Amino acid sequence: MSDPDLRAREVEAQMTDDERFSLLVGVMGAGEMWPLRDERIPQGVPMSAGYVPGVPRLGVPALLMSDAGLGVTNPGYRPGDTATALPAGLALAAGFDPALARASGEVIGREARSRGFNVQLAGAMNLARDPRNGRNFEYFSEDPLLTATMAAEAVNGIQQQGVISTVKHFCLNCNETNRHWLDAVIDPAAHRESDLLAFEIAIERSQPGAVMTAYNKVNGEYAAANDTLLNRVLKDAWGYRGWVMSDWGGTPGWECALAGLDQESGAQLDGLFWQSEAFGDRLRAALAAGALPRDRLSDMVRRILRSMFAVGIDDRAATPAPDMVAHNEIALRIARQGIVLLANRGALPLAPEPGAVIAVIGGYAQAGVAAGYGSSAVVPPGGYAGVIPIGGTGLMAGIRNLHLHPSSPLEELRNQFPAARIEFDPGASPAEAVPVARRADVAIVFAVRAEGEGFDGADLSLPWGQDALIAAVSAANPNTVVVLQTGNPVAMPWRESVNAIVQAWYPGQAGGRAIAEILAGQVNPSGRLPITFPAGLGQTPRPQLPGPGAGWGTPTTIEYTEGADVGYRWFARTGQTPMFAFGHGLSYTDFEYRDLVVDGGGDGITAGFDVVNVGERAGADTPQLYLTAAAGEPSLRLLGFRRVELDPGATSRVFVEVDPRLLARYDGAAGSWRIGAGEYAVAVGASAAELRLAATVELAGRTFGR
Repeated sequence: MSDPDLRAREVEAQMTDDERFSLLVGVMGAGEMWPLRDERIPQGVPMSAGYVPGVPRLGVPALLMSDAGLGVTNPGYRPGDTATALPAGLALAAGFDPALARASGEVIGREARSRGFNVQLAGAMNLARDPRNGRNFEYFSEDPLLTATMAAEAVNGIQQQGVISTVKHFCLNCNETNRHWLDAVIDPAAHRESDLLAFEIAIERSQPGAVMTAYNKVNGEYAAANDTLLNRVLKDAWGYRGWVMSDWGGTPGWECALAGLDQESGAQLDGLFWQSEAFGDRLRAALAAGALPRDRLSDMVRRILRSMFAVGIDDRAATPAPDMVAHNEIALRIARQGIVLLANRGALPLAPEPGAVIAVIGGYAQAGVAAGYGSSAVVPPGGYAGVIPIGGTGLMAGIRNLHLHPSSPLEELRNQFPAARIEFDPGASPAEAVPVARRADVAIVFAVRAEGEGFDGADLSLPWGQDALIAAVSAANPNTVVVLQTGNPVAMPWRESVNAIVQAWYPGQAGGRAIAEILAGQVNPSGRLPITFPAGLGQTPRPQLPGPGAGWGTPTTIEYTEGADVGYRWFARTGQTPMFAFGHGLSYTDFEYRDLVVDGGGDGITAGFDVVNVGERAGADTPQLYLTAAAGEPSLRLLGFRRVELDPGATSRVFVEVDPRLLARYDGAAGSWRIGAGEYAVAVGASAAELRLAATVELAGRTFGR
């Protein structure tokens, strides 16, 4: 492949200014949320989230963009078009399997290219700082390393198919309420050690063609107009060579170009929010007045061209139709590996005698499995099993729905247990469900919560009376199993009265089958929590979000006083015990860790240890290596992990090489990373709260990076 930088310079030099400016503005296609067709989109172009015209005379293709976090989305753009609906990002991350993340990206890339799309607005990777955030289900985790690892592999999978991927939302889009008017305030050094470190590692490992900015402000400046984030950190310190695009309606003015923004997206929405499209006539006027340097205009264009040529979207070679059966198998694998067995008092796996009665209650289990709403919503093959409108206020209210993917847990359980009698109750009221539960040998309650873009949860409770339903069912039948389909942790006032709790997240189009296989023991659960489940909001840094009940459009400030101590690190710092810890997940077998050896030579730390399956079933385990003290000071950080599949009695030696930045603190004054000299303690555990092996090592200390 020719040098993409050289080719971008050569092509940009041949462009007219009209051609240059045309590459800098993306417009939305007509759809349910935005029904107006834009005259800038030619006839015959498939409607989607974004269109940017090409320059045919120079071999520059148009950019056709689709949202893509969990598959090629279609929120009302293209009637009849469907795609593989993958499980939630949290479900993918719960598998702790980078290879499966890459496979998920390959699914998205192949299906996008087959539809003519060459940019996927994927790579959603904001850290889960708040368990009420409506979009956490799209993201990966609360930890920078796990998030970066999974995001990078997903981006690699997409871009290897000749389709550009973004990473988003840069940065601190950690709440949805009034996101256009939210100011995220954080110590800059702590920011570098947490959310920005996740982006830094992911960008290094995958070189995404584009970075999408967040809607919110960061330390007083809108993300799309934030010189510190875009110029000083992303482009200068990290040397990022792709382009920076705004989120849709997230470009407050043409001056964003001076702060590092290269492309305006969803320009029609900017007209609504800011009363003008930022990069159209206003940018031209700025160039004519000398306020926009010509070198900066050329740089904006070259960055877009460079990513086109580096990823190869200008290669128009025909591609075979995607193998949708194979893609369904990948969706199934993600669901199987991502389901987390939170608690089990002997209820699972189910082994009913012939004629035993199984009560299946609630959660629309007769129809399908839940999915999140918003721009990540994917219409599965055959369409949704159901769409239940919820509504609300604000721009996203029209697409606030409970979507059901047509993979019925009820029918899949009947397939698993043909000799049992399975009775279904919709869970409409405890009074109706209790008699069904009382006459059953086991009661399985499915609970759902609709979460998505534009809305945060008011609390962690299950909606629609489901907590009361579970309490009543478990009182009637002590052998009750709860299956949760949610995009976040939930409160569990009934936790001690049920025999098993299964976190299934939003499990995608094959989710019903995966859930049934886990319950039946056909698949050994191996998911691990990528986020901490608090016992209540009182354990979190912000028990109450700022401005509760504030109307849409109200300016809000959120101060991230926890800094880099996100999730499990906050619990370690404050000495609190969560309901379920980061990394927690049970199995139908047992694992032991042995013979930890740590070396502090070279640039950092390497560790090796054995994982042994001491149980009677084959299964997968994810041992985690944590830093527990740095230069003598307590400091809990995930340093590495490995997913290991083992037969009974088998042993595997695991090796972890630690990224030096995970051992360091960022020195804002010096603009560099610093590892202090002294003793460092590490531990191997089954979760952040269950550390089993420990060792120490001396490091000489050093300064590095920017």
